[in-house]
Amino acid sequence: MAQKITLKQMGIGGFIALTGSMVATVYGYPTFATSGFSLVFFLLLAGLFYFIPTALISAEMATGDGWQTGGVYKWVSVAFGKRWGFVAIFLQWFQITIGFVTMLYFIVGALAYLFDAQIINTNQLYKFLVVMALFWTVTYLNLKGTHFISKLTSISFSAGVVLPAAILIILGIVYLAQGNPISVAINWSTFFPDFSKVSTLVVLVAFMLSYLGIEASAVHVNELSNAKRNYPIAIIILVFGAIALNILGAMSIGFVIPVKDIQLNEGIMQAFEKYLDLYHLGWLVPISAILLALGAFGEVAAWVSGPIKGIQSTADDGILPARFKKANKNGVSVSLVIIQGVIVSIWAALLTFGGTGGNLSFLLAMALTVIVYLSMYILMFFAYYRLKAKHGEVQRAYVVPGGKIGRFLIPFLGLVMTIAAFVISFFPPSGIGSDEIFSYETILVISFVITMLLPHIIYHFRPVK
Repeated sequence: MAQKITLKQMGIGGFIALTGSMVATVYGYPTFATSGFSLVFFLLLAGLFYFIPTALISAEMATGDGWQTGGVYKWVSVAFGKRWGFVAIFLQWFQITIGFVTMLYFIVGALAYLFDAQIINTNQLYKFLVVMALFWTVTYLNLKGTHFISKLTSISFSAGVVLPAAILIILGIVYLAQGNPISVAINWSTFFPDFSKVSTLVVLVAFMLSYLGIEASAVHVNELSNAKRNYPIAIIILVFGAIALNILGAMSIGFVIPVKDIQLNEGIMQAFEKYLDLYHLGWLVPISAILLALGAFGEVAAWVSGPIKGIQSTADDGILPARFKKANKNGVSVSLVIIQGVIVSIWAALLTFGGTGGNLSFLLAMALTVIVYLSMYILMFFAYYRLKAKHGEVQRAYVVPGGKIGRFLIPFLGLVMTIAAFVISFFPPSGIGSDEIFSYETILVISFVITMLLPHIIYHFRPVK
């Protein structure tokens, strides 16, 4: 019998911060800025036709009577059975075990910049040790429960995401208003990208990735005060807030840093340094690095707890061994959190000590992350249609707007965008040499097939049948 845990309720502000830490980050701005003024087109396209549909169906499914606990595991299980529910939550969880490493690399880069200690960013051993120290600290903090993490992410989201983004945007607006020369051409010809090139399609996927994760916080909906009212409100605020911040923040970088000079891992600091030096505020540059590192730290903290809650629900249903459903006084499965930490440590070692094949290994890992996560989204969209058809009687506090046409068309647009991005993600990126393309595609396909088989194998050997 599952352990009964009394959990503290979190307010809408804490929930927005927890979810915002998953989907709204400033370190993606340099990547967007490399597309010039076309970044506005890409972010609007991905936001309107992918992010909004995903957010709306998540809000409807998460507020259905009896569907508030378990997130995608619950939704897909009701739609297609527990096997596919387990596949969905496994994919959501597995992708982030890889994604953690890139988030942690950003923090290491910010710390190296802050302390003028590039050795922790260039020396493999030091980099790995710092990554491990950061991740296991976050893992320990997550054992304190969702209420504690929501407080942590409230601080990190406000100080490490909203504040730096707001400062960057204000600096960009002031710079533009003063009539200073800008490094990005703003006109209709630069607004629309050239979709005849495969490289353009690959870029679109990168913009979609900035909106992944809106559904992950749904596992916490039963811990949100007045969830039926507050969950949809929080999602709507996050959707439009994330789209606006991404566009304005990335454009602010493009104003002062030419596309050819933008460094993906340091572009945000390049822009801050340029602006702050211009206005004789260079002393704020180190403070900016601290805030950005704090924001990324909060994102890691939010992701550690999200998918784990869903995985914990599968243990309650007998898919995983009984020891995994045992929770501490804060409602956290210590066993699952520790196992996740070990897996992330292995990924970090593989990616950090990749040797001469490091770039290929890193790009493969990122591509695998993308296609695994998009596979989960495809399942989620189909589950939505199935739930509408077979369980229309279930009361939802929120429904996708637009009547029958809206409830078909809006998710359909999201599904089409997701499938398109899934297919495009198998194309090798520009960072892969011509002599490595065959190896890249072969390893990626084999890794994807193995990943898709893993949850089925685990389900087959589940303790309770």
